[in-house]
Order: sequence, then structure tokens, then C-alpha cells
Amino acid sequence: MNKIILSILLAIVSLQAGLVNAIAITVNETPITLYDIDKEMETKNINKNDAVSRLIDDILYQQSLSSNHISVDTFDIDSYIEKLAASNKMNVFDFKSLVRQQENYTLFKEKIKKQIIHQKLIAKISNGKLIIATEEDLKIYYKNNEEQFKIADTIEVVAYVSKNKKLLQSLKSNPMLQNAEILVQDITMKQSELNPQTKYILNSTKEKMFSAIFAQNKNYNMFYLKEKKDITTLSFEDVKEKIFQIIMKKREQDYLKEYFETSKITADIKVLR
Repeated sequence: MNKIILSILLAIVSLQAGLVNAIAITVNETPITLYDIDKEMETKNINKNDAVSRLIDDILYQQSLSSNHISVDTFDIDSYIEKLAASNKMNVFDFKSLVRQQENYTLFKEKIKKQIIHQKLIAKISNGKLIIATEEDLKIYYKNNEEQFKIADTIEVVAYVSKNKKLLQSLKSNPMLQNAEILVQDITMKQSELNPQTKYILNSTKEKMFSAIFAQNKNYNMFYLKEKKDITTLSFEDVKEKIFQIIMKKREQDYLKEYFETSKITADIKVLR
């Protein structure tokens, strides 16, 4: 009797497993399983329709990369990082060192790889149809979005210095922490006097927040930004390249969205379950 019950239970488990792994949809013969849909719903916290739409978009994206022979090599990534360093007025070595102190460098490179792939695909499928932003477009954007280009000439900070990185990490979680191994000092900083590394860190940190922990002068350092003062607006010439990138990124996203909406219409999508 027990053997019969066990056999029935095993059959039920096997049937359920088979159902979970069953193919629900095919997109140009690429399958999407019920498990894929459930996992997308859970990880993204979205409903079933949105999950299916995202999965279809992902498959069409990967198929477009394949059909257009899009690939990225180490040279592409290194070149991109060199441009990022130059835009922040830093040499490549210092820029890489700073990134490593603030985030996982492998994940950072993976993020760059995805950006390059995206750019290459846009260039391939647009085939010169993407409208390039003009000087007039840049000036209009600058005039309508001046808040984006404001910068503090004076920054009031609390500077923390220690040989022990873990102590600074603990301080972030417990600002009331006091330790003789942490040197604390109130400092008024002038934007014009900052080195590129410090400028990068302070300008990417919001008021009333701790900065990333970074190494400098054989110590670990961290800032708490009390106040940004003497706010000025960067000149158009100083930010025109950044504005160009903002506008073109938006146009690329719009073009890509339209491209894949069209791809959905022409794709061979079959709903099986």
C-alpha cells in the first residue's frame, strides 16, 4: 500500500515539474517556459502580462544582436573606460582605482559591455536614420533644464580618515560611532581647488549623505556632505557634450522602442499555454 502511495506522489511531483518546465510561448522558435514567466514575475515584482512582454523583448533583443553580428571585445571596453576617465579629467589608472573602491569592478565592466552592445546595435539597425542633435537642440535643452547643470562652488563636509576601512564602514551604519582610530575634521572645500578624484566623489554625493570610501595618502577616507553652497550654473560650453549624450540617448531609446514594437508585429510568436 505504501509503495502505491509513494508511486502516486512521485507521479504527481513529476507531472508538476513537467508542467512548470512546459513551453508557454515561442518567439521565432525560441521558447519561453512557464518557469521563465513565474521567475520574471517574482524577481521583477510585476504581473504576468508585463513579465511575458519583457521576456519577449529580451528574446527579440538577443536575436537582433545575433542577426546583426554584434559583439564586444576587450579593446572596446578599454577604449570606453579611457573616454570616461578623460571626461572626468582623470588618467585611466586613477579612474579605475576610484571605481574599484566604490563598486565591484567586474560588474562595472559588465555594465559598460552592455552599453557598448546597445550602442553598436543602434548604429547598425538605424543605418543613418537616427537624427543627430544640432547645436540649436543642445541650447534649447540647456535653457529648459538649467537645474541639471548647477554645481556648488563651496562644499561643507565632515572628513573621516582611518587606517581601518571597516571602521568607516561601521560609521556609515552608526554615525554616532566614536573611535580613536578615526580622525574627524570639519572642512570647507572649494570646487576650484579640488583634485579630479575628490571632485568626482563630492559631486556624485548628495547633501546629508556619506560619500563612498576611498583610498588616498595611504589612508581610507570618507566625507559626510553637510551642505553645498554658492551654487552656480555651469556654462553651456562646459556641458554641451554631456547634453549631446543625454539627447542622443533619449533618441536612441525611442528608436529602439519603435524598432522592437515593429519586430513584435512581424515576429513569429506562438502562445501554447
